[in-house]
Amino acid sequence: MHDRAVTKAPPLHRNLIAGRDVEAAGAEPLDVVCPSDGAVIARIQQSGAAEIDAAARAARQAFEGGWGLLTATERGRLLVKLSEAITAEGESLGALEALDTGKPISQGRADATAAARYFEFYGTSADKLHGDTIPFLNGYTVAVTREPHGVTGHIAPWNYPLQIVGRSVGAALACGNACVVKPAEDASLTALRVAQLAREVGFPDGALNVVTGLGSVAGAALSAHPGVDFMSFTGSPEVGTLVQQAAARHHAGVTLELGGKSPQIVFADADLDAAAPTLVKAIIQNGGQTCSAGSRVLIERRVFDDVARLLAPRFRALRAGPHDRDRDLGAMINAKQKRRVTGFIEAALRDGAPLLAEGAIDEDAPAGGFYVAPALLGPVARDARIAREEVFGPVLSLMPFDDEADAVALANGTDYGLVAGVWTNDAKRSMRVARAMRCGQVFVNGYGAGGGVELPFGGVKKSGHGREKGFEALYEFSAAKTIVIHHG
Repeated sequence: MHDRAVTKAPPLHRNLIAGRDVEAAGAEPLDVVCPSDGAVIARIQQSGAAEIDAAARAARQAFEGGWGLLTATERGRLLVKLSEAITAEGESLGALEALDTGKPISQGRADATAAARYFEFYGTSADKLHGDTIPFLNGYTVAVTREPHGVTGHIAPWNYPLQIVGRSVGAALACGNACVVKPAEDASLTALRVAQLAREVGFPDGALNVVTGLGSVAGAALSAHPGVDFMSFTGSPEVGTLVQQAAARHHAGVTLELGGKSPQIVFADADLDAAAPTLVKAIIQNGGQTCSAGSRVLIERRVFDDVARLLAPRFRALRAGPHDRDRDLGAMINAKQKRRVTGFIEAALRDGAPLLAEGAIDEDAPAGGFYVAPALLGPVARDARIAREEVFGPVLSLMPFDDEADAVALANGTDYGLVAGVWTNDAKRSMRVARAMRCGQVFVNGYGAGGGVELPFGGVKKSGHGREKGFEALYEFSAAKTIVIHHG
């Protein structure tokens, strides 16, 4: 395990506001707990409305001054410099992400690589967000320009803090917005470090501000702040509703990415051997704490037993352990999340869902860690709670279907609509089913668990609205302005 002297006080991290390290006034700092062993590894500021207000004002000043006066090319170059700084520090950033979230260290490194790629992608896109002209009446020229909203607020979750800061902040900055970020109190350390790196590579003061604290206090203050022109939120549907309601009071736009109950549909003609490892990876990635996790495998009834036989030994071979051992999965983020996931499993078993296979936790894993053994269940009843609600853990439900129409109805039959997978060697069927899915992304004969940096990402129904990632995000973080010139 990580070498930490028990007598050494955990480091205190400060907010970054207007280019300066700032402590919160009037509140005790919050402990940061490592999910792998339950040890306190750092302390962060417990900020409130005053710190959020200071950050929003700093962002406004940057937008109207030093940051807002830069050309798109100049903004892009700074974003690329930030990408390069993240790459140079990728090993330590990945280790910090793993320590803070409990995920295996190889996944932490991958997250650092992805964050660098986001800033590179949006840095090289900043001067390519072009406008348009519209044919109109004789004697008129009509131009449509894309302009930044102004100050954007970003509430980042604890499952992929480094990646999600990259994807939302990178796009917002590329458009010319100035940003205020409130990372999750369970995982704030890498967001703070990215902001420090932005300062080091030359970002104007106030262009990127990070304020830590409780979601119910600092997050609520950010959502409700009248000086914030647009909000980006990734998290639960319940909190997403609160964010949207708060922003609506001052008519700010919102992008919401709120989770999923994503199906993978396996038809009898699919290459089952090729599908099996991906079906497992799509639920084990980050311990299942992934909005786009493929948590339901819908299997054509005549090959249900075949797929179950392929998946069961893979689940039995899975191991959970401390982040620095780099097992298949790490710990859940905190004790509450562990109780939630184990509660889902226990309820499903009480309701009669067979436990087909279970992974293991390292026998010598620290007792204070928040570990859950991966579980494979099936067949799971269609009306079961575990078949309808987001578990956010390493639990895979197998469900049979009868034909294509039944598969589509079952796949679309939850309140969510984020990602879907379709496994078939019938090209016509793959397109029919992909078009019939009510979700934001569909993968055929593969599953990207959210896809790449370039691919627009977001959901429908209870999974939220708006799109991040890819070039599409630049349209979310900017507004169209129509200019009509009458020149005779």
